[in-house]
Amino acid sequence: MEKLLEGLTLRAGIGEDRFTMSRGSFSYKRSERLRPAAFDLETSERDGLLEVVVKLKEKVVLAEGTAKKTPAGINRYELTFQAPAGEHYYGCGETYSAFDLAGENVRIWVAEHQNTKRIAKKLIRQTFFGVRPDHTEKFGTYESYYAQPTFTSSGKYFMHFVTDRYSEIDFSKQGKITVRLEEEPHFFIGRAESFEALSGKLADLLGHQRILPQWLNEGAILAIQKGPAVIDEKLRKAREVGAAVTGVWSQDWCGCRETGFGYQVMWNWEYDHDLYPHLPEKIKAWKEEGIHFLGYINPFMAIEKDLYKEASAKGYCVKDREGKDYLVTITTFPAAMIDFTNPAAYAWYKDLIKTHMIGIGMAGWMADFGEYLPTDCVLYSGEDPEAVHNRWPEIWARLNREAIEECGKESEVFFFTRSGHTETVRHSDMMWTGDQHVDWSVDDGLPAVIPATFSLAMSGFGIAHSDVGGYTTVMKMRRTKELLIRWEQMNVFSPLWRSHEGNQPVNDVQFDADAELLENLARCSKLHQALAPYLSGLMEECSRTGIPVMRPLFYHYDEKAAYTEKTEYLLGREMLVAPILKDGAREREVYLPADNWIDVRTGGRVSGSRITAKADLDTIPVYVRDTEEGRRLLEVFRII
Repeated sequence: MEKLLEGLTLRAGIGEDRFTMSRGSFSYKRSERLRPAAFDLETSERDGLLEVVVKLKEKVVLAEGTAKKTPAGINRYELTFQAPAGEHYYGCGETYSAFDLAGENVRIWVAEHQNTKRIAKKLIRQTFFGVRPDHTEKFGTYESYYAQPTFTSSGKYFMHFVTDRYSEIDFSKQGKITVRLEEEPHFFIGRAESFEALSGKLADLLGHQRILPQWLNEGAILAIQKGPAVIDEKLRKAREVGAAVTGVWSQDWCGCRETGFGYQVMWNWEYDHDLYPHLPEKIKAWKEEGIHFLGYINPFMAIEKDLYKEASAKGYCVKDREGKDYLVTITTFPAAMIDFTNPAAYAWYKDLIKTHMIGIGMAGWMADFGEYLPTDCVLYSGEDPEAVHNRWPEIWARLNREAIEECGKESEVFFFTRSGHTETVRHSDMMWTGDQHVDWSVDDGLPAVIPATFSLAMSGFGIAHSDVGGYTTVMKMRRTKELLIRWEQMNVFSPLWRSHEGNQPVNDVQFDADAELLENLARCSKLHQALAPYLSGLMEECSRTGIPVMRPLFYHYDEKAAYTEKTEYLLGREMLVAPILKDGAREREVYLPADNWIDVRTGGRVSGSRITAKADLDTIPVYVRDTEEGRRLLEVFRII
């Protein structure tokens, strides 16, 4: 670890940020003056973890012109580490278009990943040049729901920087890592002989995810909206084909609004008596049938409704600089944000969850958003919003977690989030990879799920899943039957199988659209249920040790190709999954690392190599290791 500090250089100075937000996406304008600075290192080491604080030797650094000095309030630091050429870097929160970050400069700033500008460019490009699923933009074009100042190297070490403000981790130059900070440098370096041990050290530093309720893996969680009658009818269809269903997720439990973007939730956190009459009684009845009911919540409030009026009257909303409630536009409508730095507002919002969600029998929910805190708002605490912005997802996750704990429902109820920062792993039960497009694009569609999950794993968050079928539908971008089938098949081999109707359900194919889709649902849900002991074991292992459920191939195989592979993954130690990620594909190349593998479809044994695997529409390539545990898993597939 000391080698990373050899040749460390520091530049320091002053600067300012001028960020502006539109629908959760930011424009970034920064200016700064930096000069080389002398420094001392305060270090301490324990159990293979090195803690470092960088201290300037002087309170000032020379500015342009040798006679002038900058003010004492230095607020910019640039650290440059010497690193071996050829290393690969992963993490920094969640990345979609790239997994190996070598050659990239990564912003650590939580934002809306799906911004309107990129979507518009994509639609225009498709109009003139056709659909190009392999097209990607420059890396800096993308933002991320989950941004964290942590990276893991192929050299089996990680670095974590203790900062909440805007920062950058720059891997663009071979043999160098440059980190730009806006507060005094304080960081940790962990090293281990294996990635398993390294994940353990990272989890001990940042936090462990909790043990989750056992019912999560007992089949599919189906997205169904528009009231109990529709739910009952769709459940009937699923049962008739023998599907294993453990839950129903109804995000419109609190009402809906029809907008130009689609069918959206009315952000008023109590059940809609017209759309969901007698919901508590229905939830109880479904539970007796083995169906758990899940809902939806986020940190915003619909300004048309009484709950917002109550919050506003009590002064619970984030304010603008004129002292008015700060209204943020999301897709097509404005909404107010609750100020979680106000203890009374925080407690009030948590009580809404305890009373109107857990209190009526919900077994879980999507805790959406968390990225939209404006930098020009005024907070109850008086803190600088730029210093709080990245922490907002942590606070939001903690609020949800406390609601469950205070109700004593840890073994029954869970929630999942999309936004995150350093302490999110301590509080969030599970991530989902956000609002993928309902297409095959490598940066925003089905293929993007794997690098997003990998980057979360290498940042210390090891339990994640995606919306089956994707979410974002715009104009001609619509979910097809084949996309849904392939997504359903992939998510069998993930910690949670949960579908989504999308923002335009009438324009997207749903799980019950025809007999073939219902048969695919039955196969996938029963296989996910049959894998429950294996998946539950992996999730418990992650909670105890920090070892992620879905792992990049290099995690267990030190092979050159493994360090850049992002189209297949290891599910635990015993299984390799190679999803079909291209429209119309009935085969794909599969890279099998050096080991002895068994094809779960044929039972044939394959040694490590590159092979062409067949994949008709009813299956995807999956392999287990030729070990005692792998052969036990093989029996699950034979039963199904």
